[in-house]
Amino acid sequence: MSASKPGGGGRGDRTGSGTGSGTGGRGGAPAAADADVPRYTLAPDEAPDESRPAQQRAADRPLARLTWQKLTLLPGGLALVLLCTWLWFRGADLDSIARNALAEGSVASGLWKHIELTAVSTFFVLVIAIPLGILLTRGKLRRAAPVAMAVANLGQAIPSLGLLVLLVFWLSVGPSTAIVGMVVYAVLPVLANTIAGLRAIDPGLVEAARGIGMSPLGVLGRVELPLAVPLILAGVRNALVLNVGTATLATFIGGGGLGDLIAAGITTQRMPVLVLGSVLTVALALLVDWVASLAELLLRPRGLEVSS
Repeated sequence: MSASKPGGGGRGDRTGSGTGSGTGGRGGAPAAADADVPRYTLAPDEAPDESRPAQQRAADRPLARLTWQKLTLLPGGLALVLLCTWLWFRGADLDSIARNALAEGSVASGLWKHIELTAVSTFFVLVIAIPLGILLTRGKLRRAAPVAMAVANLGQAIPSLGLLVLLVFWLSVGPSTAIVGMVVYAVLPVLANTIAGLRAIDPGLVEAARGIGMSPLGVLGRVELPLAVPLILAGVRNALVLNVGTATLATFIGGGGLGDLIAAGITTQRMPVLVLGSVLTVALALLVDWVASLAELLLRPRGLEVSS
């Protein structure tokens, strides 16, 4: 490195080497720093796609989560099974006892009563289990969660038919007794999944929400419950299927439903009546599970979707 002459050399440094290094003496260091910073360019396949945001918005729509396989395969299979059952039933030789068991719209009334028992009992399960699960994850009430879970486990530890018969001694016979028994039997999956979903949330997310000034109700409604929705919906789906199955036993305590057809087919030893009641019960359970799976997809928060 040669020293500059006191005369024109200094000016040459300011105009020549100064411009080459940036802005002269003052800008030499920043220019060197800029030269050391790597500059990246996007590859052709990494260039931003203008159509991607629109596609992403379309994929984020709730209806876009439903594929045609999800919408058609199970209903189509159920329709085929019901059609085959109807054709077989039309060709079956029904005697007077079988016709009496199916007379006066007993099939339609039994199906409607079965749906009513399932819907009402599931409604009370949701009203009881979800708020109770929320309370059991708040403050000092967390200590009572094991006790509540143990009590809920008793409902499923007792056989469903035995539970319904025990309730008859307390509430007498009728559809209301059947609904109480179905609620006791199906409250466990919703309660357990609500508690598990709320406990699985990252505490850092809750603290961040509180840090930006959200109230406890705001944290619960905007952060905790949306994150727990998948597990809660899975519990509701299990409760629905359990209630459809338990409703068939309501016939033994005067609750009605499709269990009347099954019981009539067993007691009269008429196979067409028994098959009809059994097929309708299975088809209803599968249909309810399918509807619950659709609701689970549609109600799941968009932020929890995993992009493929």
